[in-house]
Amino acid sequence: MSRALSVLLDLLFPPKCVFCGKLLRSGEREVCAACGRDLPWLTGAAGEQRCEFVSLAVSPLRYEGAVRESIHRYKFSGRQGYAGAYGKLVAGCVREHLSGRWDLITWVPLSPGRRKERGYDQAFLLASAAALELGDVAVETLRKSRNNPAQSGIRDEAARRANVLGAYEIVDPELIRGRRVLLLDDVITTGSTVSECARVLRTFGAEDVVCATLARAH
Repeated sequence: MSRALSVLLDLLFPPKCVFCGKLLRSGEREVCAACGRDLPWLTGAAGEQRCEFVSLAVSPLRYEGAVRESIHRYKFSGRQGYAGAYGKLVAGCVREHLSGRWDLITWVPLSPGRRKERGYDQAFLLASAAALELGDVAVETLRKSRNNPAQSGIRDEAARRANVLGAYEIVDPELIRGRRVLLLDDVITTGSTVSECARVLRTFGAEDVVCATLARAH
């Protein structure tokens, strides 16, 4: 894109912070200075957690306040353009916590029904943006074969695990056999979904599974 076109687009559609929605000032990119300072950032060990079948899961942000509202707009209000900003944050978190621990990048997929309803798969967009920042590409390894109820509507942890059991299948075992997989998603809550995906990946030969999400709820 030429600089003239970029300036024209900024005049017609002034860029806003993906978290608070305020107009960005000169020199700010995607995230305003206030959010860059005040968001619920997770640093060091606070950004790490363990889940079943996942060696390490990492997130740069806590899922609350402006972060939660931003992700809701991204998932349910068509703000697909947020993926680029999210991808940069996730890629930075991967570099900090998971450097040298993965060979292949993939994502937690939506079911075909939910993808058709929403018009896009938000985890795929996030994974593609993060992979680009990491100098790689996201590879489809999993397919969601069952349109189960949304995890967000289930509070009990055991019920969440049961809800996703058997919901995912491998696309091609040869893609993952003997490889260390980096699994990406937007939010990790109890870890039931990423754990089920990791279980399937390991069952079909993945050497290891690590995970990165934009935010974590617990």
